[in-house]
Amino acid sequence: MKITLDTVVKTFDTFRAVHGVSLEIDSGELVALLGPSGSGKTTILRMVAGLEFADGGAIYFGDENATDIPVRERGVGFVFQHYALFPHMTVAGNIAFGMKVSKVRRSSVEIAERVEELLDLIQLKGLGDRFPGQISGGQRQRVALARALAVDPKVLLLDEPFGALDANVRRDLRRWLRKIHEELNITTLFVTHDQEEALDLADRVVILDKGRIVQQGAPEQVCRNPANAFVMNFLGDANHLDAQVRDGRAFVQDIPFDAPGINDGKAQLLFRPADVVWHEDDQGIAATIIRVIDRPDSKRVVALTTAGGTVEFDTSPEFPGRAGGRGSLVIRRPRVYAAA
Repeated sequence: MKITLDTVVKTFDTFRAVHGVSLEIDSGELVALLGPSGSGKTTILRMVAGLEFADGGAIYFGDENATDIPVRERGVGFVFQHYALFPHMTVAGNIAFGMKVSKVRRSSVEIAERVEELLDLIQLKGLGDRFPGQISGGQRQRVALARALAVDPKVLLLDEPFGALDANVRRDLRRWLRKIHEELNITTLFVTHDQEEALDLADRVVILDKGRIVQQGAPEQVCRNPANAFVMNFLGDANHLDAQVRDGRAFVQDIPFDAPGINDGKAQLLFRPADVVWHEDDQGIAATIIRVIDRPDSKRVVALTTAGGTVEFDTSPEFPGRAGGRGSLVIRRPRVYAAA
């Protein structure tokens, strides 16, 4: 089922949460809405679900205008961050609930067979008689997904589905969810503020800021070619150094960097910690180490440039530098953006 958002607007009292968003999600595509708190991602998801109604624009499911269709008639499956399972019902009862109240009538035998199919799909076969309080958080989230899938939705919507789980469980569930999506091929839209989660799972990442789409594309596209400083910052650690652009080059402490398309004037040089190499001579930007932080498989070094800029970079556990050491920073793959 293809989903189309055509210049969708949503306002709460005097606050506009979504500013004319247009987006197409192809049938069978898995798309992540990624952004900080308040960027409008959950509001968009709730409008697609029918839990909120747009103040302007339209939402289409295929060729059908679904903008004003009630949530029960949209054919969506919704998975919330905090499971929303019925604690007094068994795992099987939770999965069966949507089928029992659906307008599509099924016999008790059909419902039982479907529950068993889904328990097998979510790798919880044999646990149907347990209650939610008797299984782990990761297992409860699988049950929530099975309940959403039980009604054969046209569209699957996930709102921070792994936010309440610890890091290791989230990682395992991401891989599992991607496998399930490839098997079922349901059009899926999920909301997250976790960059790693979006990049691991999605076919396409849509990055939002203040109710607007600022960039969208395959994970590789948004990672390797961030459209602006906001995207560069949001997708991971980024160092910032003040620069001055002259004739297509950005200068930081007289060290030049290519800056095609950037007008002369103040700018910022942005780069990842992994893209810094420390030298004990004057090959790059002069700096002094102020701290070395040990990590299990690397070291994070904090350095201060002679102009007062702070730079963090990652290096091997064998890095010999110590606080007070002087040298220079050679920067690979920098990106230059005009000053805001």
